[in-house]
Amino acid sequence: MKKLLLIIAVAATGLTGASAQIFKTINSTEMVNGYMNVFELDGTSFVFGSNWGISDLNSTYNSASSLTMSPNTIGDPATPFWYIPAGAPGSLGQKVMEGNLYGEQTGTYAGQIVTFAGNVSSFSLATNSAGIPYAVTAFIRDFAGDFSSFTTSTAPITGTGEFAIALATINDPTRKVQWGLQIKGPNIWGTDTAQLGVAGSATIDAVPEPSTYALLALGAAGFGAHLIRRRRR
Repeated sequence: MKKLLLIIAVAATGLTGASAQIFKTINSTEMVNGYMNVFELDGTSFVFGSNWGISDLNSTYNSASSLTMSPNTIGDPATPFWYIPAGAPGSLGQKVMEGNLYGEQTGTYAGQIVTFAGNVSSFSLATNSAGIPYAVTAFIRDFAGDFSSFTTSTAPITGTGEFAIALATINDPTRKVQWGLQIKGPNIWGTDTAQLGVAGSATIDAVPEPSTYALLALGAAGFGAHLIRRRRR
């Protein structure tokens, strides 16, 4: 049986009269941005972040409305920075990688209610061979123009079925709104088919905009702000 995960998050400080509703789903012409955050194996000690291409994130569009996300890989065998003892099949990843694939608009959705929804048609993500888990999260983020802080709505994706999240954005034309998906977990050597098979993948498809999501968007306007000071995106 399909499950519908509805997350209503935050009406933002400075929001005045937000009524327009923006619906987003999986779309290869809109979700074209990639960003990678890298952590130590504890998953919280930040190492660095940078822009990455979608293919570098190990994310593949199966069609314009279907996306498969797999654990991230690094092809650098020369240093133990990435692998124990060094890069090769059977080596364990030394870092947790957080790949973000998303759409972004500046100013366009200010003071509006943004909904992001999809259907997880396949989900086999588990752990690497050392038992460190992989996780996929759907998100909407409303960043300050300088990325110093943001409000957010998120939903963990743990199996198949539909999800939807909504966020009431701050009415400021300098702000940047992002919507998309994040996969986080330890890196794997790119040709290590055994570990990649254990780790699994997730496929997320587009959904039409039903009335359920319109009601979700209306509910988003009634919640208090949740402000996060940014270290990474």
